[in-house]
Amino acid sequence: MENREILQAKSFINNEWIGHSTTNILVVKNKFDQSSLAHVSYADPSEVQFAISNSVQAFQSYSKTSAEERRDYLLKIKDGLLLEKEKFINLIVSEAGKPIEYAKAEVERSLFILQTAAEEAMRISGEAIAMDYGIGKNRTGLTKNFPLGPVLAMSPFNFPLNLALHKIAPALAAGCSVILKPSPYTPLTALALASLCKRVGLPSGVLNVVICQNSETLMMLQDERLKLLSFTGSADVGWMLKSKAGKKKVVLELGGNAAVIVDRSANLEEAAKMIAMGAYNYAGQVCISVQRIYVDHSVFDQFLIHFKTAVSLLKIGSPMEEGTIVGPLIDRAHLERIDHWVKEATLKGAQILFGGNVSDLEHNIYSPTLLTNTQADMKIVCEEVFGPVAIIEKVQYFDEVIKEVNRSRYGLQAGLFTNQISQMKYAHENLEVGALIINGLPGFRVDTMPYGGVKDSGLGREGVRYALADMLEPRLLVY
Repeated sequence: MENREILQAKSFINNEWIGHSTTNILVVKNKFDQSSLAHVSYADPSEVQFAISNSVQAFQSYSKTSAEERRDYLLKIKDGLLLEKEKFINLIVSEAGKPIEYAKAEVERSLFILQTAAEEAMRISGEAIAMDYGIGKNRTGLTKNFPLGPVLAMSPFNFPLNLALHKIAPALAAGCSVILKPSPYTPLTALALASLCKRVGLPSGVLNVVICQNSETLMMLQDERLKLLSFTGSADVGWMLKSKAGKKKVVLELGGNAAVIVDRSANLEEAAKMIAMGAYNYAGQVCISVQRIYVDHSVFDQFLIHFKTAVSLLKIGSPMEEGTIVGPLIDRAHLERIDHWVKEATLKGAQILFGGNVSDLEHNIYSPTLLTNTQADMKIVCEEVFGPVAIIEKVQYFDEVIKEVNRSRYGLQAGLFTNQISQMKYAHENLEVGALIINGLPGFRVDTMPYGGVKDSGLGREGVRYALADMLEPRLLVY
């Protein structure tokens, strides 16, 4: 199969490629060399309405399919992705600027999501309700789960396949149709997935991929025929969308400024290697990238030596080259924002330990950067950098560092390097996060685990089984 067969430049609606505009165009670029990959027509209001209508219509029939049929559709998509995985890897590297080894891992994870969703489709069940007392005496109550309805899914640029499938695969398992609005930075991977779904026989209208602008997005958001919004992206955008979603169910997987704590009992060299990767892999463009590093004062200097060594070994450059860890930022605006935040912090007294500069303007690469002597109100501390920038500070007492981590408005995941059970227990009981990873990175994720945050980091949980639960509605039968 030629690459052009998976590259499409129009929205995918009702198993057709639709996009009439020749003037309202999205230019998709290679994020490293800035060459043009495709010119995609933005969907106009009538085309968006067509997508909504077809999603609603498709739901009427797809929701009646058996668990076995839904499982088989998911397995066919998985088999198709397996056959085309090299094409998807190259597409992710090109349009997302993701280092090739990381792109390979994304496709492997996506295959796992599809397999897991296929299995979960066969496990959807209800429960017997205890009510044989009072006015319920001699009565039996049973629940059966039914598909909620058409799902509106919005996915970000940094995992254009994996995070789209975290929404699509559970929906297909549940019996829901889906309209996916991918990031305008990375629409081609989503369109390639839609093309694959068509080829393996997924019924018309069950998956629609709509490339549209904000006004058309708002149309979908406010249409009551779509029953669930599942959004992954920035906190500000996510909470704004929730405020406009009306009666829809809403699941938000938002940002963070993930912290990691290193105490005196940790294996410092191993921790330093892992944290260097966790802070700078994919240029820090992951919502659970390490951004804040807190190290026990008694081992701070020793850890910092190991950390600088580990960072010095990270390969920087083209994402197509094997071994690259730090590639391009998604665009020039993000590069300039990050550089501004670092300069702003230094003007307020922060000290740059290394980096702190644009290393390759032509390719939008920012140097891996570490700062210290920071203050809580600096953007590089309190906001989500989403770039290859981290801060490191000494800490005196464990309970104080827990308070410092919790000072953030975010609470997605945190890491703790320790060999003390008491520290683990205290952190688990007191950290305000969705997950705590022991002797590992905040960026740790298994695609079946409940993934999500608290505070401004989100609402609800993803992970196939947990996402599936939000796409089902229990209906009680009493007799």
